[in-house]
Amino acid sequence: MNLEFTGEMWFWRGPAPWHFVTVPAEECGELAATAASVTYGWGMIPVAVRIGDTEWTTSLWPKDGQYIVPVKAWVRKAEGIDVGDTVAVRLTVGG
Repeated sequence: MNLEFTGEMWFWRGPAPWHFVTVPAEECGELAATAASVTYGWGMIPVAVRIGDTEWTTSLWPKDGQYIVPVKAWVRKAEGIDVGDTVAVRLTVGG
């Protein structure tokens, strides 16, 4: 399954801070339908992600009935993106 969407980069200041992009609700419905066949536990869904020219593998995190995409520091640096920027995201489920 491949999904494409745009979303805003945001920062979570928890004990282990991360930057994320939230998957829109419509796409979350599609992900939830396939989650049982690909998740490895805790609702995490393995994906390959592309933002701009940068591609990496990670897992979507479930949060408040949706999914969020963690965006690593090296990706943000490579693409010149920061909190508040809107980015185009491509996901390939199953990474």
